[in-house]
Amino acid sequence: MNNTLQMTRRTMLTGAAVAGALTPILVAGTAHAEDEHATPQGGKSAPVDISKLPREKVELVKPPFVHIHDQKAKGGPKIKEFTLTIKEQKMVLDKEGTEVNAMTFDGSVPGPLMVVHQDDYVELTLVNPETNTMQHNIDFHAATGGLGGGALTVVNPGESTVLRFKATKAGVFVYHCAPPGMVPWHVTSGMNGAIMVLPREGLTDGHGKPIVYDKVYYVGEQDFYIPRDEKGNFKKYDSPGEAYADTVEVMKKLVPTHIVFNGAVGALTGENAMTAKVGETVLIIHSQANRDTRPHLIGGHGEYVWATGKFANVPDVDQETWFIPGGTAGAAVYTFAQPGIYAYVNHNLIEAFELGAAAHFKVTGDWNDDLMTSVKAPSGA
Repeated sequence: MNNTLQMTRRTMLTGAAVAGALTPILVAGTAHAEDEHATPQGGKSAPVDISKLPREKVELVKPPFVHIHDQKAKGGPKIKEFTLTIKEQKMVLDKEGTEVNAMTFDGSVPGPLMVVHQDDYVELTLVNPETNTMQHNIDFHAATGGLGGGALTVVNPGESTVLRFKATKAGVFVYHCAPPGMVPWHVTSGMNGAIMVLPREGLTDGHGKPIVYDKVYYVGEQDFYIPRDEKGNFKKYDSPGEAYADTVEVMKKLVPTHIVFNGAVGALTGENAMTAKVGETVLIIHSQANRDTRPHLIGGHGEYVWATGKFANVPDVDQETWFIPGGTAGAAVYTFAQPGIYAYVNHNLIEAFELGAAAHFKVTGDWNDDLMTSVKAPSGA
């Protein structure tokens, strides 16, 4: 048996043992999910008959785009049905052809942004195709109990599972793969995304003023750790398992070789730049599942910012740069006032300009001289 298969088998057995140890307790705890629910104060809310709730199947889209959704909830809670298919695939990170054996949700880094409303139920079908080589699962930071769903969703190649949880907290939250013993490797191999739980009344400024956005974009920041050979060149591998040992050694040094937005250097620039028009209000969702980051919109501002992404909090206003802790998704709103190319960067500028953490907004419309004008063109002394 080769090293890859040995490692995969060990992972599966370990995961099965951990899941087996946890499942009896967790399943017993979830047996009442359709009968009663704990309130934040620790009491019991009214019984909910899951079978009578309306269902809505949601078709996810590849970031930075976000599936169609209502900003304000219509009617009462629903069961929102999503499907994520795990894809192990090679991805090219830069123009030099550097490869990573990525592990992904739905084939993109980050995985798709899911949108529901507070008190909706998220019902996720997680599929691990038999063509994959690794065991996987999913941990929702938005969920309550059971390792965020990780203990109930361990799937080996050729398996699928269905998880349901109630979205009790409003905000944007990270989700990621968290297999027993291999969490950081799967996360830094691209296996993370975000879910947005909107307040049922929609976003507000915390003082009763509604905030309505014309567009929403999802930027997932990803740190990669690519091993080098004795000559300093990035190595290539046939499979994730083959790359495992070398990759972990690089990871332990805590020095990423690439820090990128949406899976590759330049993935959101040029023809792939995000677009807007002067006067349009844009909601930017930004996640980093592993490291801290400092988003900054060059030439604009975060007019309303939930840096830790939780909509029950009053947003900060008129921010130049905001801090998103690792393992968190943040949200910022800006209404573009001038046309042009806006760079959106991690304002650790080394990470932006040298390692790849940069994107562009391409904004069209009329220029406003009152906001900015050239009084004197550059000339000799």
